[in-house]
Amino acid sequence: MHELSVTQSILDIALRHAENAGARRITRLNLVIGDLAGIIDESVQFYWDIIGRDTIAEGAELCFERRPAVLRCVGCGHTYPMDGLEYSCPICHAEHIVVVGGKEFQLESIEVE
Repeated sequence: MHELSVTQSILDIALRHAENAGARRITRLNLVIGDLAGIIDESVQFYWDIIGRDTIAEGAELCFERRPAVLRCVGCGHTYPMDGLEYSCPICHAEHIVVVGGKEFQLESIEVE
């Protein structure tokens, strides 16, 4: 259910920037979402369609770009994609890793008229 508050934040940001630019209408928003962000695209779209009504963002297209989870081995420094099954480093087999990608959630750009 946190997608509702996230979607409201996206709408607030988009409206503020569009109004500052003197836009008549928001036509498209480009969102970047990491696989580990815990955000479900369909839920964001569902809430967007509801809360965007009667605003200059009504009917705007939401475009979702997914970013994969990326890990880095603390031991050898190797960076590699998380495959969901094995977390240890494929080079040195160490299990001390850190997440360096895949938690992103950002409004990358807004297209307006």
